[in-house]
Amino acid sequence: MEFDFTTVMDRHGKDALAVDGLGTAPGFIPDAPGKGFDAIPMWVADMNFPTVPAAVRSIMERAQHPAFGYYGVPQEYYDAIIGWQKERNGVQNMTAENIGYENGVLGGVVSALRAFTVAGDNVLLHSPTYIGFTKCIEDNGRKIILSDLKQDEKGIWRMDYEDMDRKLKQNHIHLALFCSPHNPTGRVWERAEIEQAMEVYRQNDCIVISDEIWSDLTLEGYQHIPTQSVSEDARNRTIAFYAPSKTFNLAGLIGSYHIIYDALLRDRVNRSGEATHYNSMNVLSMHALLGCYSDEGKRWTDELRKVLSENMEYAVGHIQKYYHGISLARPQGTYMLYLDCEAYCREQNMAMDELIRKGWDVGVIWQDGRPFHRPYAIRMNLASPASRIEEAFRRLDQYVFKI
Repeated sequence: MEFDFTTVMDRHGKDALAVDGLGTAPGFIPDAPGKGFDAIPMWVADMNFPTVPAAVRSIMERAQHPAFGYYGVPQEYYDAIIGWQKERNGVQNMTAENIGYENGVLGGVVSALRAFTVAGDNVLLHSPTYIGFTKCIEDNGRKIILSDLKQDEKGIWRMDYEDMDRKLKQNHIHLALFCSPHNPTGRVWERAEIEQAMEVYRQNDCIVISDEIWSDLTLEGYQHIPTQSVSEDARNRTIAFYAPSKTFNLAGLIGSYHIIYDALLRDRVNRSGEATHYNSMNVLSMHALLGCYSDEGKRWTDELRKVLSENMEYAVGHIQKYYHGISLARPQGTYMLYLDCEAYCREQNMAMDELIRKGWDVGVIWQDGRPFHRPYAIRMNLASPASRIEEAFRRLDQYVFKI
């Protein structure tokens, strides 16, 4: 490989929530491991890989100039996004006008919520759901109406279109939050599925916020389909959010962007974001994006997808072979596993709190998946060198599941 995805990166003392934050916020952040075990961070959704070298070079080149005052956004920034979306996702006819900066995807979601709903309004959301969606919707006084995803006979997560339609009508909902690829299940929606979902939204006059931050991280054999690409109506009904942060491990730099084609939607979202007097790009974040959305960034991303696919294949195979009572749907995208531990806990007469803590105690810092709206769930981050993934499962074998 051209890039290094095997060296174990020491993140201690470098402000990393994944390791330095352990034990600091009970109920949200996992506890630190017991004596004799180092932490293998497998909870918060950032990666234990260094970012693409081009991003670091771009930041360092800009940082060598000792002035960081007010600045303008160059056309190069917009061209990089347009080129990336065209090559990676087949997006056509995008212009700089369609692109707007956001202080993180969740910040953009909040701007859209405020633009098109008022406190007390209902918002449709699929379950299981990303905890960040739950918090940003409820913290802004809106109410969540869940439409549960269902697993088919092959265990693949599917949308329940009849349930979506019924919930939209019964609860007078005109704003829905859609996640593609889906977090936490790792489902990469097919074009026909998105088309059907968007038709349900169209029939109910529902604006769609589409979080597509995981779009670059589909696993081998799968391709992201932008929600806005499935029809002309979808193009003009959807507020889409993207970012280099998930793909390139840049969450600490803050920097996302929206793509909005309809002028009315765009103007209202822009006005909502501007009203904070805070939704302004960090100059180093901008230069990081320019480094990421380069030819080197494309090659790096392709190699990363192979590494993640191999890690996923190993982990899924190991769980299915050895961990009786732990079920999962094989993810098609993201680097997260979402485990259903109900059968195991019932067979072992074990509470979920005990199972989760058993992992933490031996340094397998997986995430309590129950806040994602499944009562027996664990979420597990596989974006680490293969040697660390294998070590995590060795500990689970020996100390937790005792195979």
